[in-house]
Amino acid sequence: MAEIVKMPKWGLSMEEGTITEWMVGPGEDVAQGEVLAMVESEKAQMELPSPVGGVFAKALVEEGQTVEVGTDVCVIAADRAEYEAEFASEAA
Repeated sequence: MAEIVKMPKWGLSMEEGTITEWMVGPGEDVAQGEVLAMVESEKAQMELPSPVGGVFAKALVEEGQTVEVGTDVCVIAADRAEYEAEFASEAA
């Protein structure tokens, strides 16, 4: 089952973050803990790690877009079969 990755809250005052760069693209395998994107908040730039291993299915937020903490930012498919069945046609 696909995992939705949300914009994390890294500090007490963090209310939003900007995806400055996606480090992976649709169809790429990712390992748990691998950096998916660089996120900039008002105080720092941080790495957004993958909470699970699988296949990066799609970004829901574009580079340069600022979103609130808790916003869905990307989808990780559980495996190649799920990616091919549910997301591959969107990436083409």
